[in-house]
Amino acid sequence: MPETPSDTLLTMRQISKRFGATHALRNVNFEVKSGQVLALVGENGAGKSTLMKVLSGAHRPDSGEMLLDGNRYAPSGPHDALLSGVCMIYQELNLAPDLSIEDNIMLGREVSNFGLLDRRTQRSRIQEALVTLGHPNLRPETPVRYLSVASQQLVEVARALVFESKIVVFDEPTSSLTRSDVQNLFKVIKQLKEKGLGIIYISHFLEEVQEIGDAYAVLRDGESVGSGSLEGISEEEIVRLMVGRNVQDLFPAVPHTAGESIISISDLTGTKIPRDVNLEIRRGEILGISGLVGSGRTELLRCLYGLNSIRRGEIKVNHVTTHPTPARMIRQGVGIVSEDRKQEGLAQTCSITDNITLSNMSPYAKFGFLNLSQRQQSMRNWMQKLHVKAHSPEQPLIELSGGNQQKVALARVMHQQADVYLFDEPTRGIDVGTKSEIYRLMGELAAQNKAIVFVSSYLTELLAICDRIAVMSRGQLLEVRPRADWTEESLMSVAISGEAI
Repeated sequence: MPETPSDTLLTMRQISKRFGATHALRNVNFEVKSGQVLALVGENGAGKSTLMKVLSGAHRPDSGEMLLDGNRYAPSGPHDALLSGVCMIYQELNLAPDLSIEDNIMLGREVSNFGLLDRRTQRSRIQEALVTLGHPNLRPETPVRYLSVASQQLVEVARALVFESKIVVFDEPTSSLTRSDVQNLFKVIKQLKEKGLGIIYISHFLEEVQEIGDAYAVLRDGESVGSGSLEGISEEEIVRLMVGRNVQDLFPAVPHTAGESIISISDLTGTKIPRDVNLEIRRGEILGISGLVGSGRTELLRCLYGLNSIRRGEIKVNHVTTHPTPARMIRQGVGIVSEDRKQEGLAQTCSITDNITLSNMSPYAKFGFLNLSQRQQSMRNWMQKLHVKAHSPEQPLIELSGGNQQKVALARVMHQQADVYLFDEPTRGIDVGTKSEIYRLMGELAAQNKAIVFVSSYLTELLAICDRIAVMSRGQLLEVRPRADWTEESLMSVAISGEAI
């Protein structure tokens, strides 16, 4: 006899997990029903990832029990969980780029007859799944490396259908997608919901949670602190549950005043993009740059910092023409926080101390020797200032949550004593509490007469904290206006049309 109601697919009861002295999960209760999209929310480090690793078989709980479709569920590992009907779709997709769509989907569960691979049956099943998802144009024999991020995500979803999954977990699925791809993903999720699957949706974008979700569950410090229907609950109430306090203003206002130009860009053209960009970057100002993915926003910042080649144009820093290289721009007071912090922005296996100081050792060097105790004390001060949650400054960066890693990336450019900060998607993939801290930090830097260039795909934050906003489209910078002259609709209209209005 099933132990749960017929419409309940997954039950997790009193789940606890410790890592040494740290309680990652403490008596967590969690339930997902058939045909339901349940949003799992919480700050970085709240326990979401650990709970999902327990569900996927990557971790075994210290105590508690799980039921899947009314039967006891205790997977021996991720593959066992997949075969049992639990499919995980991570933010960083779990695919082999050199294998085909077919081989990626069927890996570990190939169909064979008398020891020979039955590709006809495999491809028939895969094609049926792709047709169900509305993408019959994807061919099973196509290597995954040729697909867009959105199409790669569909391959993971197709795997869930082919394996007849009961629970599908989407972990930050939209962080690298365009707006149209997000809407296509939501259509796919609704199709899975109509087939009776249970969907767990993890996202820091609460507006997405409200749009796609039916119910919510909130974790804070490893404990369940709230759950229920999303109907009738406001974003403010969810945020209060997440951070444990009332958040009256997620966009803290720090008074600052724009001053003189510190960087002047004239007719800047990269190898491909950007093209013919003219822009003034001013002290004491937060300048937002909006645009669709591929519009040239990131390339503009990389050209400005010397990471991408420049074909023509002129860049002046403090009225002096410069030929950018990263070393030269650091000396001239320019710092960058890359959108890809794992590959470019930070050294994952190095300590917090090394990540913050490697680009500027001068405060601790004397006669060719490093004062290590002074450096460590300075790092403790930086960690306290930016509220970095870690055991010590020597902790490897890879052990920190995404939000805390981002704070370390910000600390690095601040430690360089930069005058100009180039921030490329600095709030992507981090929780609302940490986002609010980063907004406050940008305001404080502007109040110190620093210049901030802020690239973001999240229009709400651009309109909330920037002084001016520029729009890029197809490699060109089209419009620069005061924030008050923009709306979300007008920003999107310029970005899509490629024409100034």
